[in-house]
Amino acid sequence: MDDTPSPPPRRATRLRSVADGELILRHRVVHGYRRAYRMAGEGPALVLIHGIGDSSATWADLIPDLARRHTVIAPDLLGHGASDKPRADYSVAAYANGVRDLLTTLGIESATLVGHSLGGGVAMQFAYQFPERTERLILVSAGGVGGEVNPVLRAVSLPGAHLALSSLRLPGMRLQVGLFLRLMRLLDTDLGQDAPELLNLVDALPDATSRSAFIRTLRAVVDWRGQAVTMLDRCYLTEGMPTMLLWGDRDSVVPVRHAYGAHEAMPGSRLEIFEGAGHFPFHTDPARFLALVEEFTTGTRPADWSREHWRDLLRAGRPGTAAGQPDTARNRALEKGLREASERSAT
Repeated sequence: MDDTPSPPPRRATRLRSVADGELILRHRVVHGYRRAYRMAGEGPALVLIHGIGDSSATWADLIPDLARRHTVIAPDLLGHGASDKPRADYSVAAYANGVRDLLTTLGIESATLVGHSLGGGVAMQFAYQFPERTERLILVSAGGVGGEVNPVLRAVSLPGAHLALSSLRLPGMRLQVGLFLRLMRLLDTDLGQDAPELLNLVDALPDATSRSAFIRTLRAVVDWRGQAVTMLDRCYLTEGMPTMLLWGDRDSVVPVRHAYGAHEAMPGSRLEIFEGAGHFPFHTDPARFLALVEEFTTGTRPADWSREHWRDLLRAGRPGTAAGQPDTARNRALEKGLREASERSAT
């Protein structure tokens, strides 16, 4: 007898069109800071969290399709886009708190989180801090898994970054950066796959306030050695939470090997690789991205969180450990990697 549980039936959701007015930026003041966001559609909540230096605009072309079956919320994280850019805490944990508080003001109690790059790290941190409010995780080229990251980001974390970023606003610099990225694209390098998005990053830092917020955010997660925070040591806590990983196999920012590491560390997770795509697979192949999100959200049940299950997972600890004690030599390689990761753990 086959005891494999059958997938839940597809929701008979009425499709609806999205009016142009739904895609405009809205604003809400939380803790005294003005936070921008886009919100559209009806149905189960789907939260789209962008990466560093980006904004909710990165999802704009996808929102109309996603909003046909979902209530889509796409915030501009604090320090990004049209949100305020104070001298504040830009840690991953603080961003998770900010997403929670914005959702609370909007009357959203739980949601499926879709996080890209830094936003993937924020989504993982949100699921760790607020598992009772997380229905599913969709991590897209997510940060917070391995130490490796593009050397340019490591360089920008160093002293003097303000001057380096300020130079991008000098006359002719945007043209030079554009020509360099076009050359990288013509040479078919991995970096060149994301040329348009990287050029947008230059445009997203028009003033000293924006550049300061970008550097503070970057330094919260990256230093000269690479990514400075990780969730790898706590990925086992996603057991029972539907999780899908989407990655481009030519990602020059967060290497695709991180996808395989996260997949192995997350029990029951699903991995989808976009061949030929860089750090923005949802831009490279939006049709496939939309199809995967729809299939995943309709074909899985929301996580059924309970305090008892969470306690049992914490007591059991990571696979490869016994009652919280290190395992024997058979897992020394894994333990070495996790010890290195623990130096970068977020709280």
